Amino acid sequence: MDIPGPEPHPDGGAGAVAAAGGLHTYQLRLHARYGPVVRFQLPGADDAVSIADPVLLEATAHINQRPKRLFEFLAPLCEADNLQVLEASEHGPWRRLLLSVFAGRPSHEQHFARFTELATDLAVRWAGHGADEPVELQKDLTALTLRMICAYALGGDAADPDRVSAAFEVVLTEYLGRLYHVPVPGTEEERARRAEEALAFLRATVDEVVAAHHRSGGRGGRSDLIGALVESGASPARIRDTVMVTLLAAHHTTGVAVSWTLHLLGRHPEAAARAADELDRVLGDRAAPSYADLRRLTYLDMVLKEAMRLFPPGPYGARETTEPLVLGGYEIPAGTTLFYPFWAVHLNPDHWPEPERFDPERFTPEAAAGRPRLAHIPFGLGPRSCEGASLATVEALLTLSVLLKRLTFRPVPGHEVRPIERFVLWAADDIRMYARPRRPRGGAGGALRAGP
Repeated sequence: MDIPGPEPHPDGGAGAVAAAGGLHTYQLRLHARYGPVVRFQLPGADDAVSIADPVLLEATAHINQRPKRLFEFLAPLCEADNLQVLEASEHGPWRRLLLSVFAGRPSHEQHFARFTELATDLAVRWAGHGADEPVELQKDLTALTLRMICAYALGGDAADPDRVSAAFEVVLTEYLGRLYHVPVPGTEEERARRAEEALAFLRATVDEVVAAHHRSGGRGGRSDLIGALVESGASPARIRDTVMVTLLAAHHTTGVAVSWTLHLLGRHPEAAARAADELDRVLGDRAAPSYADLRRLTYLDMVLKEAMRLFPPGPYGARETTEPLVLGGYEIPAGTTLFYPFWAVHLNPDHWPEPERFDPERFTPEAAAGRPRLAHIPFGLGPRSCEGASLATVEALLTLSVLLKRLTFRPVPGHEVRPIERFVLWAADDIRMYARPRRPRGGAGGALRAGP
């Protein structure tokens, strides 16, 4: 039985994607028309099979290979091998090492105070905006989360963290600009030179952190990530590559997740009030949570999950089959590019009634127990899922707690928020909102205390 899908076009499908407004929206249209399994032309990979049903996804969750052509744009960031497409035999040990760092509570707690300081600085700055001066959520929150991941990946050893952040932005702007044909100031030669200089600075910074690690014997406020890589015997190039990919993966994703969450709360004041009440109840007059408090912020966690359902930071993923599969009665040969349209999965009406409605109650334990395991996959699935998922959740919940404890957010009238795909699910003209200082409610009155 042939897999349904649109007729092929000589342009490799690029025109159809552009006409739909991007690959993320194209997937919604494809699955609405053709069903849960669709064959389509994927620019850069000839054709692919897209799967929007979480039950069918289970049969693919074991696959540990990515289609190399789709990830070639990341190759310039890596000196050794492109870490996004490592062979399974090499990827497994590397992933286990990353999980030992990123998923560990001791590592989260070690950096929690610095994360809190950075989030508080942003909250204070936003509180000082004029009454008619909106804040740009994406711009400021992605800058915040880049500072957070720089502090995490480089420990306390980066001599100039602001320069590190600026250099990474130069690199990211250049390489993503090439991928999406986004205009970037300067000639091609000037842009390439700026990116090469910034990349060289970042690699030199990592080398200095490694040297500091050796000088200290691995003690002190060093990077857990670099420490684990050094102790594993990783080469200098692999250490530098891992830091680059970590900055890339953790930068925009967490920042946009928080941005979309505040966007939704601004449009649903009853949910915002409930989140604020929970913060007042859990934190009292403290301005920021402790690490242990995060587990008690159950409603805020539900809000974040629902926001990442409606606006998954990474809107899709891809794998390559290593053996034949049968999905929904369709035969999928080995070597096929499988496309994971996370947004279409998250809006599948068979598993999410009224899928476009914002409803954090979907994530109560009782509601979640009634859904397939892979109905909600903002961090991907299987052995190539995001190693930093738990760290990103800590960063996001902490940032939301600090901001919502101090501020209320409301939309700017007339400002259109339109999702586009730029490696992450981005808003075309940012998300502009008015941020106002809030007065603590009920029994949490009095001035906010800075410490946990």
